[in-house]
Amino acid sequence: MPYMGYGFGYGFGIDPSYLVLVVVSLVLGLATQSYINSTYRTWSKVRSDGESGADVARRMLDESGCSTVGIRRVAGHLTDHYDPRDNNLYLSNDNLSGGSVASVAVACHEAGHAVQRERGFLMMRVRTALVPVVNFSQSMWMIVFIAGVAMNIAGLTTLAIILFAFSVLFQVVTLPVEIDASRRAVAYIRESGMSEINVRGARKVLTAAALTYVAAALTSILQLLYLLGRTNNDSE
Repeated sequence: MPYMGYGFGYGFGIDPSYLVLVVVSLVLGLATQSYINSTYRTWSKVRSDGESGADVARRMLDESGCSTVGIRRVAGHLTDHYDPRDNNLYLSNDNLSGGSVASVAVACHEAGHAVQRERGFLMMRVRTALVPVVNFSQSMWMIVFIAGVAMNIAGLTTLAIILFAFSVLFQVVTLPVEIDASRRAVAYIRESGMSEINVRGARKVLTAAALTYVAAALTSILQLLYLLGRTNNDSE
């Protein structure tokens, strides 16, 4: 988050509304992270129908026309992801070989992303197109913003906010991509004939995970609104 305590009409103290934004962002982040960790732990103790996350994800991929997608191990906890660049699912150890309801849910969610790519899901295509733009904007917007504030150049500050807006757009576009991948995962678990406890647990785990993306998007939107509001106020 940007430090707003100097230059360009922001004064030398810390804006109280910025402190509120920091607190709200921290609370949202900690609350959602705590919820996903708690939900994951609960359902990681419940056995699935005897298959590991990798086994069910492999079956889901094959039955969805994604047999060329690989499944690999990745270090860390809940570091699971699908990488469209090499067309591989990367599953953490617990979800790769673990046979819990939680591991199946997470593995199938990542498989859902591969299915999105295979079937040309529009929002995933938009998200993928935004990646290089966002990689650039995330690394540059703060530098441009600080330069604008330090040199009291409104044009640079405006450019920084535009660059930051691409990150906000990326967060917003990510939401339907993640929600759709979870929908595909739960649908497959149900249609594949797994028990109702697997369906119910997968829905709970993936709903908790979705809330982390909601919190991230909301925090980014609040940051953008704050920047726009302060810039407009100080330009008057």
